[in-house]
Amino acid sequence: MKPADLAKSGTESGHQRAVFAWAALNVARYPELKWLHHIPNGGSRGDDAKSRAIRGGALKAEGVKTGVSDLSLPVKRGEFSGLYVEMKKPGKIKTESQDQKDFGAFVKSQGFGYVCVDNWEDAVKVIEDYLQWH
Repeated sequence: MKPADLAKSGTESGHQRAVFAWAALNVARYPELKWLHHIPNGGSRGDDAKSRAIRGGALKAEGVKTGVSDLSLPVKRGEFSGLYVEMKKPGKIKTESQDQKDFGAFVKSQGFGYVCVDNWEDAVKVIEDYLQWH
């Protein structure tokens, strides 16, 4: 499926899927895309309050952290040790939480790149620019 088709839903998930579809199509050009990965710190935890509490407790015990970015590319470029990308639903870029802002500031202080985007095209542009930088 084409990246743009995946993003048609208009959801954050659809746009993240589009990024990974693009990555799959471009891994021959950018072999480092093999290591691009999603960090599952958000999303649905269950259908009711009890199942959400149980799943949320298990994930917290497994190390899930509020505010951690959605995507990570552990590839060094220039002064940066890697890149974190926070994905937002289209039109919701201004909804970055304080925890997400704090995480972004922290990883920047540790020598990583950080960006918050609200669509797959911007995410791809940042990732491509990052990978082309030497």
